[in-house]
Amino acid sequence: MDDPHHTAPRRRLRADARRSIAAILDAAGVLLAERRDASMEDIAAKAGVTRQTVYAHFASRDALVSALAEAASGEYLAALDEADLDTGPPAEALARFLGAGWQFLLRHPLLLDPTVPGAPRPGQNALSEVVPPRLERLVRRGQQEGVFDRSHPAGWLAAAVIGLQHTAAAEAAAHRLTTSAAEALCLESAQRLCGGSGA
Repeated sequence: MDDPHHTAPRRRLRADARRSIAAILDAAGVLLAERRDASMEDIAAKAGVTRQTVYAHFASRDALVSALAEAASGEYLAALDEADLDTGPPAEALARFLGAGWQFLLRHPLLLDPTVPGAPRPGQNALSEVVPPRLERLVRRGQQEGVFDRSHPAGWLAAAVIGLQHTAAAEAAAHRLTTSAAEALCLESAQRLCGGSGA
């Protein structure tokens, strides 16, 4: 049986570690969105912890970025769950899908860079395995209800919509479009793409 005098301190240490990890990941998300070259020292200062604490949890900068990508992916999948793509009019569900994607991309623009450790890549993580099938299921539902274009495969339309959103986000990141304009153009383009000639 555990000694009660030792169990409580261990629990506090675990809670402190969880808080430190959360603070480090939040700080990394903010700083790396602003400056891709932010150092571990910069991230430690932003998180309010020591450099040694950061390295105690993340052996390298790449390991930290990979952990950030994993945490961001979890956020996105939770947002998609909340968007409830399997109910309501398909066109509205498509707008909810894109809205969740914009929240994700604006909060974690670093993950648009394919060179980033842990960035979404086909067949390599939860996003690439889960997100396209969810959107494809939504598109197929829209096709079955006669709302979306049936002349193209649902998988192709889903991939095209995801590509549209990535392109729009990249345009906003490069300041060729405002974020609001990019988001509006992405939604309109996606609706036209899925809606066919009747959009």
